[in-house]
Amino acid sequence: MLIKGRKCTRELHRGIVHASWLSMSNTSSLWPRFQKYFVRLPKLGFAIDISRMTFEDDLFDAMAPSIEKAFADMKALEAGAISNPDEGRMVGHYWLRNSSLAPADLRAEIDDTLEATLKFAEDVHGGVIKAANGQKFTRVLVVGIGGSALGPQLVAQSITPANPPLQISFFDNTDPDGMDRVVAQIGAEIATTVTLVISKSGGTKETRNGMLEAAAAYQAQGVDFTKHAVAVTGVGSELDKYAIAQGWLARFPMWDWVGGRTSVMSAVGTIAAALQGVDVRGFLAGAAAMDAETRTRSARQNPAMLLALMWFSAGKGKGAKDMVVLPYKDRLVLFSKYLQQLVMESLGKEHDLDGKVVNQGIAVYGNKGSTDQHAYVQQLRDGVNNFFATFIEVRKDRDTAGFEVEPGFTSGDYLQGFLRGTRKALADKGRESVTLSIDEVSAYSLGVLVGLFERTVSFYATLVNVNAYHQPGVEAGKKAATDFLKQMGQVLASLPASGSGVTADALAGQIGIDPEDAWHMLSHLSANGRVKIATLGETPSADQFLRV
Repeated sequence: MLIKGRKCTRELHRGIVHASWLSMSNTSSLWPRFQKYFVRLPKLGFAIDISRMTFEDDLFDAMAPSIEKAFADMKALEAGAISNPDEGRMVGHYWLRNSSLAPADLRAEIDDTLEATLKFAEDVHGGVIKAANGQKFTRVLVVGIGGSALGPQLVAQSITPANPPLQISFFDNTDPDGMDRVVAQIGAEIATTVTLVISKSGGTKETRNGMLEAAAAYQAQGVDFTKHAVAVTGVGSELDKYAIAQGWLARFPMWDWVGGRTSVMSAVGTIAAALQGVDVRGFLAGAAAMDAETRTRSARQNPAMLLALMWFSAGKGKGAKDMVVLPYKDRLVLFSKYLQQLVMESLGKEHDLDGKVVNQGIAVYGNKGSTDQHAYVQQLRDGVNNFFATFIEVRKDRDTAGFEVEPGFTSGDYLQGFLRGTRKALADKGRESVTLSIDEVSAYSLGVLVGLFERTVSFYATLVNVNAYHQPGVEAGKKAATDFLKQMGQVLASLPASGSGVTADALAGQIGIDPEDAWHMLSHLSANGRVKIATLGETPSADQFLRV
């Protein structure tokens, strides 16, 4: 490859320097860099180490104007600026853990809603609010999708007590088989199950379907669903009106200034968490503490800005590398899934704020350590170098007494060894990583982590000039699904019930739709007993179908 000009030569040299220091077998030589780029916040029980990322010191100077703009944008956002210009909305999830930041007319509503969710859980635990049969509630079923399920799921997996006051289940998809399995697992206990139906607009079809499936499951066991149902939705939404008309047990508001992927600290997350015995106030306090630290610290000491700059540096500001999230704690196994939506829905955008086509985004995947050392770490170390890793370390091993699996070593020692060993093995091959450390997994520390990534997303969005708070791609998919279902109804209505059958091509031509779509509709309907295949041809175009 011919490289022209001093700039290109300098960039090539930087790449060689990066590869050389990162792959040094003498790890003690990295000690000074670690000390330089290790930031800890003892009051939060948190630390971040970016020393194994391949950036130069001048990154902070080169990015200074963008960094200052990101700080200014965040300040304006928290002050109530219209930060989602596409929808003319404020973005206020930061107010949920510090209502004093909110516009004056919203503060009381935020505080009152939090108090109401905690009081509802207290009354359920105390038997003041009972099931229709007069018994205390023993379970909670959450019906939602996307952020309306992912946040509560993360909390349930991470910080719910081992033996919570109420067990929890989820309808988080419109998969009938999945819902059947949940209903079967609940069994007769549905008579003492409270169901939270969560949808801001009240028109989300997956959630509507889950609500109807849940109601049918209650009815099948002779239980009055309305006496067990709670709505978390926008005031005046379809769901809100339906809950009022049906006389549901309770209703709690969702606000248009809180997006689904940042709603876990609203009623979306606080009711389910409180019902399970989670320290909700501690969770909110952790996020508020991270907000406060990252609001005042300079870029070099600001965990959220450091993380945003590492994303920018690793992906060259274009998302050129994936982010692999590796928490070394079973309870954080869903954190990578939670971050998938938070990061990818926020940053995966076709256009920037100036209307330019940029196709931005960062792909996120992961599971947990050390499990993944027996899965895809092999490729991370020896395969295509198209990622940077984010290790999440939990310093406290367990709450119970220690146990040695061999003289002098515990299971937790091994977990720490595997984390450090994997980190070193990746560095030795020039693979980048960030390490985040928390003292323990608690409501407070999970709040710290959620707060960190929410602010990182906001900072990074400014660095790459995109709107982090809309999701046009999701809306496009919903529209396409609606069109597909409408056409399926036309296909079914047009299909004859007798004769030799009709091909997908013929039906498609009659209705004016794509023949491949028609074939998939007919195949789906036949697999579920609503259409039959009269003739199975050698190719899909030769298949003939009849209505049952």
